[in-house]
Amino acid sequence: MEADLAEYLDEFTRRDWETLEPGAVTGPVRVAVVGLGWFAREWALPGIARSAYTEATVVTDIDENAVEAVAAGRDLTGVTPEEFRSGAVADAYDAVYVATPNATHLEYVEAAAAQGKAVLCEKPLEATLDRARRLVAACRDADVPLMVGYRMQTDPAARRLRDLVAAGVAGDVVHVHATMSQTMLGELDGDADQWRLDPELSGGCAAMDLGVYPLNTTRFALGADPVRVSGRTRSEHEAFAGVDEHATFRLEFPDDVDALCSVSQNAQHASRLEVTGTEARLILDPAFYEREDRGFAVVRDGTRVDVDFDQVHQIEEEFAYFGHQLLADEPFHPDGEHALADMRALDGVYESAEAGRPVALGDDTE
Repeated sequence: MEADLAEYLDEFTRRDWETLEPGAVTGPVRVAVVGLGWFAREWALPGIARSAYTEATVVTDIDENAVEAVAAGRDLTGVTPEEFRSGAVADAYDAVYVATPNATHLEYVEAAAAQGKAVLCEKPLEATLDRARRLVAACRDADVPLMVGYRMQTDPAARRLRDLVAAGVAGDVVHVHATMSQTMLGELDGDADQWRLDPELSGGCAAMDLGVYPLNTTRFALGADPVRVSGRTRSEHEAFAGVDEHATFRLEFPDDVDALCSVSQNAQHASRLEVTGTEARLILDPAFYEREDRGFAVVRDGTRVDVDFDQVHQIEEEFAYFGHQLLADEPFHPDGEHALADMRALDGVYESAEAGRPVALGDDTE
């Protein structure tokens, strides 16, 4: 089996999207970072710095102390959100990375679009499907590029999984199982993350915050979109009153392929995606968290091959792709229209959980 897989897994970490020669890079793309929570500080800013195609130049946040500390520590220009939205230092950046609570993405993306800046917006796109549609429309109407932060799509492990599925190594895909869980209140950084417990800011908790990973990665791996969803959500502890502590959902894809996903904000840490076909199983475990190495395995006829590969910094890969595509004047794959399919599916999961029945998914327009 190892010999059969070699043609697909050689140069595992290759950047199959990279077309620019080193001498042809005219950048880097200057990025304004909007939102300075733990993820932006510990992962996004280092990822931007590690990428040869990007550099951070401006930061903003509603927390003035955070802006001052980050700007001084990294020699960046710090501005208030009002100054950012007004375009006061728009000449200092070419693109905007939005990493604020879900329900505030729209206002910052609208400001960036009005300034003619390319946008990388975190997922989920917004707190509601309607606001997500408005966000995508703002970029479309301003004719500015919009990429959505699906970091799994630029991770080599997910890209090689997609390659194997497309090559038929798994045979006909029968089903997908995925899980993602954490003890949110213990693993994340205290008060900075409690916006996830506010339904107005987050739009939901377990399904919105975690469920988007197995949902989108399954779509990416299969190259298909779900046509119907069903979901169940529940909360057991007072801290999660008003949002979903745990969520389980089923995605029905064309050709009778089902994906069964379970996510939790209050369960032991887990991160796994398994694609089962008529010929083989393809496994990512660990799969989704940026702070742990990914694992990749193929199981066929009782034989398991674990692929040993050099790990990459997920966020460096994401920003390298973002900057490269802008400099090469090439489109993004995880764009706004792609993200709207996730928002429609998540909306369907919550609708199904409330109504107690499956929900058919239409197109992603009003």
